[in-house]
Amino acid sequence: MSLLVGVLSLVLSWDRLGQVLYAVCAGLAVVVAVWTVRLLVRHAWYTHRLSCFSKPPVDSWLKGHLGKMKSTEEGLLEVDELVKTFKHSCSWFIGPFYHLVRVFHPDYVKPLLMAHANITVKDELIYDHLRPWLGQSLLISNGEVWSRKRRLLTPAFHFDILKNYVNMFNTSTNTMHDKWRRLVADGTTTIEMFDHVTLMTLDSLLKCAFSYNSNCQESTSEYVSAIVQLSDLIIDRRQNLLHHWDWIYWKTKQGKQFKEALSVVHRFTRDVVQRRRALISQQRETETKAPRRKKDFVDIILLSKDEDGHGLTDEEIQAEANTFMFAGHDTTASAICWTLYNLARHPDYQEKCRQEVTDLMEGRDGQNIDWDDLANLTFTTMCIRESLRLHSPVQAVTRKYTQDVALPGNRTVPQGTICLVSIYGTHHNPTVWTNPYDFEPQRFDPTNTDRSSHAFIPFSSGPRNCIGQKFALAELRVVVALTLLRFRLAPGENPELGSRSGGIRRLPQLVLRAEGGLWLQLEPLPTPTMDTPQAK
Repeated sequence: MSLLVGVLSLVLSWDRLGQVLYAVCAGLAVVVAVWTVRLLVRHAWYTHRLSCFSKPPVDSWLKGHLGKMKSTEEGLLEVDELVKTFKHSCSWFIGPFYHLVRVFHPDYVKPLLMAHANITVKDELIYDHLRPWLGQSLLISNGEVWSRKRRLLTPAFHFDILKNYVNMFNTSTNTMHDKWRRLVADGTTTIEMFDHVTLMTLDSLLKCAFSYNSNCQESTSEYVSAIVQLSDLIIDRRQNLLHHWDWIYWKTKQGKQFKEALSVVHRFTRDVVQRRRALISQQRETETKAPRRKKDFVDIILLSKDEDGHGLTDEEIQAEANTFMFAGHDTTASAICWTLYNLARHPDYQEKCRQEVTDLMEGRDGQNIDWDDLANLTFTTMCIRESLRLHSPVQAVTRKYTQDVALPGNRTVPQGTICLVSIYGTHHNPTVWTNPYDFEPQRFDPTNTDRSSHAFIPFSSGPRNCIGQKFALAELRVVVALTLLRFRLAPGENPELGSRSGGIRRLPQLVLRAEGGLWLQLEPLPTPTMDTPQAK
């Protein structure tokens, strides 16, 4: 009898469990159904609101342009076709999830980038993947948080501070050039630029940000390796739509690798900030001055105060230092590499730049570029700007707005739409630039004032433009000038592929790179001295 009671109890308990599971499943089904209906209604609403924009053909009304945003040479060629077809803008959607307006004409770019910062926010499509690394930094934050940080960080990029960084640009460039001379002496005359220049810009930024001599150009660094790995993983994540959801991504192998690299980077910046704050506090308590040295990025933002006398927290300072490293090294390295590439392909322009630098350095005891020299590198700067137009490191910036934004032609970008401002498309728009695919530095002659204010936007524009653009341009001029002074450049070939490489194929990732690398031939030049006047 007791056995029968036990069996009946077990059956009833399983029955109750089944009822609970059924209720849970039914509830989940309702949630999924409601979420799906809301998603489709939202999709229909945005489709209707964006009907004022022309739309390229889609595979289906639901998938839209999913799969058409390619980080390849073919992807850039497709942008060229979009620009030729639609002239100024078009709409675009990726499944029912993301709805975009793509613009590539100055008249359409300007109202978007010049919109007030209070209504401009960074979207989730591009910037959410950076939040675990960069936190609520200037690059990602919005509203009043962004405004306060912009005010506090602006002094870190004042001309008086940038002057101190020029010596570090020289030092890191000299290290890279010493490596090149050793390679050439050993018989390696063709060098892949991105590997060398990226390490050089990381080395330079570590000096400028943390006063840290990593020696990363000559030996491996755990911190530098982690930064490179994080950048690569972000690219991979962006291209996999399923990995856009955190609850999926953090369970993947790539997500675990990201967390491991992230711990290395965060530990490094946390230790630097805490040590530096302790040093400043100790100096105040003892009323002694530290050995005189130039202030670096961390020093400046540690001492910055807002109008209420409040500074940034340690966590905020770490976020800004991480952003400085992330946003500064890869973009500047890309700009340097493509400038050298374009000058290698145009030996007449290369020689004109070299003569400008040689004239500037004539009669000097030493080969460093000074801050005051930068303003005298007129033609070299023209070539740098033309390279930034032709091969802009960042191909696009994205924005969202908390209210509708009016564009020309009675078009309106509805609130919440992602706006993709195509820097590449604008820089190669044939209705804006004559011969847009040719390298013509004369476009940037200082006397040429006919250009639209938003035809050239390598650093974006408006209130949320790149705060570090003067830093980047200063480093670009120093590195390019010293390189041309010491080496003659010519196009090279990947030694593993030779003539089979088929020429340069651009690779638009976080920054513009080249498939298989960017290879140049180097010919060391005699070192000018005070006793050897240069021919003019």
